[in-house]
Amino acid sequence: MPRFSVKWVVAVVLIGVVGGAFFFCEYLIYFPTILKCAWPKISHARGGEGIDGHSVDSAVRAMVLSDTHLLGAVGGHWFDKLRREWQMERAFQTALWLLRPEIVFILGDIFDEGKWSSQKHWEDDVRRFHRMFRHSTDTELVVLVGNHDIGFHYDFLLVNSVALHGDGCPICQSVEKELIKLSRDLNCSLQSAQSGSGVMDGCEGSQLYPPTPPIMLQHYPLYRVSDAGCTGQDAAPPEERHLLFREKYDVLSKEASQRLLQWFKPRLILSGHTHSGCEVLHDNKYPEISVPSFSWRNRNNPSFILATVSPSSYTLSKCFLPEESTVISVYCSAGACLLLLFLAHCLWMKGLLQCLSLCLLGKHKSL
Repeated sequence: MPRFSVKWVVAVVLIGVVGGAFFFCEYLIYFPTILKCAWPKISHARGGEGIDGHSVDSAVRAMVLSDTHLLGAVGGHWFDKLRREWQMERAFQTALWLLRPEIVFILGDIFDEGKWSSQKHWEDDVRRFHRMFRHSTDTELVVLVGNHDIGFHYDFLLVNSVALHGDGCPICQSVEKELIKLSRDLNCSLQSAQSGSGVMDGCEGSQLYPPTPPIMLQHYPLYRVSDAGCTGQDAAPPEERHLLFREKYDVLSKEASQRLLQWFKPRLILSGHTHSGCEVLHDNKYPEISVPSFSWRNRNNPSFILATVSPSSYTLSKCFLPEESTVISVYCSAGACLLLLFLAHCLWMKGLLQCLSLCLLGKHKSL
């Protein structure tokens, strides 16, 4: 009877250790980590102090993430897909539940193998994406395309920032034409608001927008030489920061970057693609924030941006997800505990058997 009870106690302890480690690493760890994050206050905003008279109540809470890189059927190992996609799903769903953003932006490279996928595999990937990033009707989801979704310029069609290489391709021309028109409409809206005299000369037929510089979101960063000036815990590793970026591959070309800045004069640019965080000031007045990857596959410490935006102001904060190394350490610690418990149980049982043997032997001799 005692031996039976000990076995049950050991089994319960082992199950508790395994179950506790699994529950903490796969569910619970996301809650205390994301609970540390909070929406930034618009009163501490950069980019203006309500010059157009809009109240703080008109601010929008936006969650911005990038480069999820859902693995496909070509190069994706099943365990890699399971592990990293589960991490992103739990992180995203926990963030939605705790932070309740009004809108979520994903800055491209949703998938990893979009340019290679067959129709069937593409449909399977899209279904996985909709399951992982499901959301209520209270939250709007806006997705940009990246090079891993549709291919690079020399492989496929170009849209959004991928289409700004300025080489006269048909879709490039149509995109630039739309951007020029949008730039004209925005500038006319600003001029009309500043003058207070209605439609300005040359602005007939233009569409009116809120009279404030836009926030620009795109997959590719604007041109910069490297990440040498980037700092912070989510910046590129020190050994990679001085690697030179290739135009039209790692960043937009100088020409395309200058055209975007001249056309829109944005108060903020948010971009992805590099998988690392960085803050750059273009022409000493246009700030750009590179949003790191949301996946453990691309970095140990994924993160996303929380943005509180009003028509004239904005403020940002960064929210880090659990580090993959922390989860691995917890599992390793749990494994070590299991091994020690097993060894202790074996030694204890061996000692008990020896004790019983000696007792029985002593009784036999006395008889």
